[in-house]
Amino acid sequence: MMSPLRRLIFALTLALGLGAGAWAQSSTAPDDPAPAAKPPAGAPPGFTVPADPKPDDTNAQRSTSQPGNNAPFWRAVRESGHVEGYTSLPGPEKGVLIQRFVQYPGSGYTTAGEAWRQVRNQWIIPYGGSLLLIVLLALAIFYWRRGPLGGHVPDTGRKIERFTPFERAAHWVNAGTFLILALSGIVMAFGKYFLLPVIGSTLFGWLAWALKTLHNFVGPLFAVSLVIVVVAFVKDNIAGAADLHWLRRAGGMLGEGQVPSHRFNAAEKGLFWWGNCLPGLLLVGSGLVLVELLPGPTFLRGDMQIAHMIHAAAAMVMIIGITGHIYMGTIGVKGALDGMKTGWVDEGWAKEHHSLWYDDVKAGKIPVQRSKQPAPVSGKPAAQA
Repeated sequence: MMSPLRRLIFALTLALGLGAGAWAQSSTAPDDPAPAAKPPAGAPPGFTVPADPKPDDTNAQRSTSQPGNNAPFWRAVRESGHVEGYTSLPGPEKGVLIQRFVQYPGSGYTTAGEAWRQVRNQWIIPYGGSLLLIVLLALAIFYWRRGPLGGHVPDTGRKIERFTPFERAAHWVNAGTFLILALSGIVMAFGKYFLLPVIGSTLFGWLAWALKTLHNFVGPLFAVSLVIVVVAFVKDNIAGAADLHWLRRAGGMLGEGQVPSHRFNAAEKGLFWWGNCLPGLLLVGSGLVLVELLPGPTFLRGDMQIAHMIHAAAAMVMIIGITGHIYMGTIGVKGALDGMKTGWVDEGWAKEHHSLWYDDVKAGKIPVQRSKQPAPVSGKPAAQA
């Protein structure tokens, strides 16, 4: 049994311990708990504001004593969805790390940057890439079943100037710059699916950076050449009654004979307007926004996101259209490539593929140069490309 002295010491110790615990609890607990913070305007349903365990003055002291601790700043970013911090870089929105919340179909509320990312990754990339593969497969099947078109009218040995040196120079500059932009754009958009697994992340990173830099420098040259091409060829790409007849017969591609057409047929005119001119102008305009070469105020982040979506969609339309044009101008039509390489075509080729244009040239309605070489032996087939 405990002695009376030991009982007294135990009782005093227990009393002091209970008193100290009650005093500590009463000094740390607030009299009136602070109300829960309300979510910011425009926040997604169910969004709750994280509680800040430290008062503002403590946060200020911590930012001084712990300059590398950015927890308070990121907490404010999460709470509002749009907080601008300090930066020494000039220009608007340079201190904004996360954009405001927006409502994106199918995903509820998300930030504007994430909505742009979903449009790119769920719409532009998969659908654009699928359409390009479908076109390539269709052209391969068509070539397999039909082969190159033309070659049914014998050569005459007499040549007609189809394209002037100025037209050919404008065409090849525009074609060369477009190929550079298309290939670099395809690598930047789809390269992680077919190149990254092969060459690795390090080499792919350097390649993507180099192609992006080349893309930015070649773009203005493409813009100038596009304007020159439009001005040079617009007069021969106005639709007429003969084009309706050409479309009704699908250009004779499903039959044996060619449908009469002027200098350019209906398909070439459609490509000029809807596969080159319109998407090309959209490409140039949106590209100038992305590299900030247009005069006026600096574009905001949301402006560039819209410009990028327009740029990517127009690029896919133009790449798909020009792919068909490249096919028809190289292996798809016999002798077509010679016309753009040398500027001259045989009268037999002109009569077979563009008979209305050939008739106007013979009648003197179109002032073009014509050679006076003697005709070859009768029955000699047309030269093949």
